[in-house]
Amino acid sequence: MTINDFENLFMFAGGLGMFLFGVHSMSGGVQKCAGEQMRKLLGILTNNRFVGVLVGALITAVIQSSGATTVMIIGFINAGLMNLSQAVGPIMGANIGTCITAWIVSLGQLGDTFKTLSPSLYAPLIVAIGSFLIMFSKKERKQTIGEICIGLGLLFIGLDFMGDAAKSYTTLPAFKDLFALFGANPLLGIGLGFIVTVIMQSSSAAVGILQTLAASSGAVGISAAVFISFGSDIGSCSTALLSSIGTNRTAKRAAMIHLLFNVIGVTVFSVIFTILFKMFPEVASHGINSAGIATFHTGFKVVLTILMFPFADYLVKLSGFFIKDEPEKEKEEKDEETVTLQHLDSRIFKEPAFAIENAIHEVAHMGRITRENMDRAFEAALSYDKEKIDKVYEVEKTINNMEKLITEYLVKLSNLPLTEDQHVVVSNLFYSVSDIERVGDHVENIAELVDVKEGVDKIEFSEQALQDLKSIMGLVTNSFAYAMSAREHSDISDAKKVVKYEDMVDNMEEELREQHIERLSKQLCKPTNGVVFLDIISNLERISDHAYNLAGYVMSEE
Repeated sequence: MTINDFENLFMFAGGLGMFLFGVHSMSGGVQKCAGEQMRKLLGILTNNRFVGVLVGALITAVIQSSGATTVMIIGFINAGLMNLSQAVGPIMGANIGTCITAWIVSLGQLGDTFKTLSPSLYAPLIVAIGSFLIMFSKKERKQTIGEICIGLGLLFIGLDFMGDAAKSYTTLPAFKDLFALFGANPLLGIGLGFIVTVIMQSSSAAVGILQTLAASSGAVGISAAVFISFGSDIGSCSTALLSSIGTNRTAKRAAMIHLLFNVIGVTVFSVIFTILFKMFPEVASHGINSAGIATFHTGFKVVLTILMFPFADYLVKLSGFFIKDEPEKEKEEKDEETVTLQHLDSRIFKEPAFAIENAIHEVAHMGRITRENMDRAFEAALSYDKEKIDKVYEVEKTINNMEKLITEYLVKLSNLPLTEDQHVVVSNLFYSVSDIERVGDHVENIAELVDVKEGVDKIEFSEQALQDLKSIMGLVTNSFAYAMSAREHSDISDAKKVVKYEDMVDNMEEELREQHIERLSKQLCKPTNGVVFLDIISNLERISDHAYNLAGYVMSEE
């Protein structure tokens, strides 16, 4: 190889690097701008499959990778945020959304026809504007726009570098013969597209390179472009398949649905196009430009989605043929910590807004476990039940372990590129986990207070004391329930209810304390039982305080 060959090789590699970094930087900036809107999308991923297709297309248009979207969907399923039926629509839509990159690339090739309209001409200026916004603007939104500008500019500069480096080779007869071979042999074309996509882990990048070569030489025929694009579609499934390793069987089935959707579509259309190209060889060998590839790429995916849409349920059933459902016995044997670890799926980190939503769901899950333990301890305190007391101790260990797992997840989440509002939410989730764990400690304290050692008389309260405990326990239970509802649904109205309950609990605790001290002074109850009563209502008041803290975090995010 000559020095010139090395120079071209380095230039192409550098251009590819700028292109990939540009796509990554631009999608990261768009995700930050979308922030809360992206998070709300999770709420509309219902059983309406058509809406799911639109949401999947939109998410992928932002992330610019169907593989990444499918990986995220696998994470949702593994985390229990979505079922297979809900996942089919977004998986189909992801295939359409990934076409946005192809259209951006074709826009970058405008200079071949309309020099003054070419984005590549203005790319350095776009990068400069983005740099100035990041360096000199103090507002986060302007800095995010700057990040998008730099990504977009580098994308077009990278395309220029790749195109210039490829020009010296694309004019060679061997280059044209090679693409003619790929066009004439569907398996070779599909294989090439598959291999390049698997290596680069991005069908968008593989199709982008194909578009660049087509624009640089005009030697890429329609048949070659069609089959290589088909191969890239199947190759895009590798990301999801690799990501599904270690997930539950339902999540594995989602990856299989993605593969089946693309393999079935490519197989059917490969047969159709092979027949058409045999019938019309002049069409097969006709050159195709960048915009033509983008048009075909989009048209194929839209048509495939329309045709496969009515058969979505059959895709779900077919995936079950390859990957059997998880046995019910295995599901029952999983403890809460295992479930929590499964739910805290790092695959969702690809979209921070969704990762935050997942963290909120898991904090709510921890709250539900704590609430159930609270009810258990309250029942044990009102009517001595040794079995329930022992269960409280056991569940408290689970709550402590859940705190560690969720905190570790939040630490990783806090290191993602978050907006200021998202940082506030993550910080509040840290505090929320700590408050819920403290509630668990107070619940355990109550169980310990009524627990008695062997040979010691059990704690018994007077009828009045039992009624008083039931009253304040009811208020505390409602306070914590509304606090967790406010956290899970970001509901300000529920948070405000907690404030009212906190005042009621404080007043009742003070009133009950005075009344009970008076009963003690009149020797209407045993001193030992009286001290336990006072300690219980003190712990109840502390639980209400932590519920108030949880509500306060939600209100601070308004």
